[in-house]
Amino acid sequence: MLLKIVLSSCLILLFLLGSGEAQAGELAERLAKFPQWEKLTSVKPAEGDLVYPDWMTGTWKVTSTLVDLAAPLAPDIITPGFEGNRSQLNQPVSFLVRFVKVKQQNSGLKFIPKIDKQSQILVADRVFNSLNLSRAYLGNEAILAVKLDPESPNRQITFFRGERQLVSLVTARATENTPDCQFITTEVFQQYFKGGSRAYFNTVESTTAYHLLSKSNPKIEADQITAVYLSPQDPDYFTADSRPVALYRYRLEFFHLT
Repeated sequence: MLLKIVLSSCLILLFLLGSGEAQAGELAERLAKFPQWEKLTSVKPAEGDLVYPDWMTGTWKVTSTLVDLAAPLAPDIITPGFEGNRSQLNQPVSFLVRFVKVKQQNSGLKFIPKIDKQSQILVADRVFNSLNLSRAYLGNEAILAVKLDPESPNRQITFFRGERQLVSLVTARATENTPDCQFITTEVFQQYFKGGSRAYFNTVESTTAYHLLSKSNPKIEADQITAVYLSPQDPDYFTADSRPVALYRYRLEFFHLT
């Protein structure tokens, strides 16, 4: 049962909260084509951390609402937990996230209060964000800890009760910026769940369009689509033929706290 829960939307979003630049407008067009998706091909290998625009600085209260979901290859292929996720439709979930300034040459979330601003970049506090997000969905007792690889901001491990672990590795990404304060990003990562009756692998792509609505009283809205692809270890991998087997669409609202 826990395996189905872990593979649900909450942990697919662990890296929600750099940089290869996608071809102009490709990510925006991709969002508009939901749910007619194929695997994204223009992403580049992930090097360093994902860099966010300065207007996302600080701590935010986020309300996330699942507004749509699709299983393009059903009934032949349906991922574990997909049907159970229907109960989350239109059910808002709130949690805190934050984006912090770090040294450009080392995005390991080392705070630097006194340093030339030219050498700073803004990144997500992945441990803080992932822990708050997963506990908001699964409860405080279900999650023991989230740890980031000290050698790479793109690899993290979530530890569950019962000696279960979810290892997530960002492998590729792309970003777009628009003049109207919209920032669009895609991250592709591999998930490996271990500790249950059997190990489970898959590939996840999360594409998010952040839009700054107000600077005086900062508020951000975002449209996020998460696509789940089968890993080569899955017996249905070649049947899926690089198409997503599950799609989830979220509406995100960010309210600035500090």
